[in-house]
Amino acid sequence: MILFIVEFFLYFCRLSGCRVTERGCSSLASVLRSNSSQLRELDLSYNHPGDSGVKLLSAVLEDPSCKLEKLNVDHRGECRTRPGLQKYPCHLTLDPNTAYSHLSLSEGNRKVTCGAEQQPYSDHPERFDCWPQVLCRESLTGRCYWEAEWSGDAAYIGMTYKGIRRKGDSADCLLGDNDKSWSLRCSPHSYYVRHNNKLTVIPIQPSGSWRVGVYLDWEAGTLSFYRVTTDGLTLLYRFNSSFTEPLCPGFRVYPNSPVSLCMLR
Repeated sequence: MILFIVEFFLYFCRLSGCRVTERGCSSLASVLRSNSSQLRELDLSYNHPGDSGVKLLSAVLEDPSCKLEKLNVDHRGECRTRPGLQKYPCHLTLDPNTAYSHLSLSEGNRKVTCGAEQQPYSDHPERFDCWPQVLCRESLTGRCYWEAEWSGDAAYIGMTYKGIRRKGDSADCLLGDNDKSWSLRCSPHSYYVRHNNKLTVIPIQPSGSWRVGVYLDWEAGTLSFYRVTTDGLTLLYRFNSSFTEPLCPGFRVYPNSPVSLCMLR
């Protein structure tokens, strides 16, 4: 009898080193296609799935009716991510009424730039008055996927409840520094995420990528950030939470470091 340890949670299953064969992959594929399966991630590294087993599970990953989003079948730790996230697109526009006074919006309110010149915005209760931040008009629930592209020195890309504070310079206003918001900080050499003023460094390099994908599964309580390249998506970090309100995309922007909302490829 072969004894092994299986780590299984509602959305994640680790079967690394469990001697799973092609036959086992066939059974797993059947389970994953069932309506009752809520599994989002499956780790089958250090197994013996064979080519046919990998093809079976890869087909599940691409099946729009299945919930699986991430599959690892490689002992080197390389993961496949469902390209189907792009079937949950949402069209976003930046809200001028929330933009800090030194942020200018362009390209149909889909690009934001921070500059020295103060913009002629009128006073508004939803405007950030101390931090260079802007939110989108849209509030999101359900499953939603969007991408943003940044350049320059750094940018914060995140999501927040509408109730985030707008006035003053306290942490209650900053994306990721309170319990109302979640953010990813991007720079040319590193990523890190923040929530409720807790910082987590991500051990993945940007590697020349200036684009970030954001996937919200509101009902499942997950908010995921991805590095986007021509080869596909690489998961950077996934927040798990019990969301109580719709979430609004938002950005913190620095001089000479514009951020644009992207058309999905």
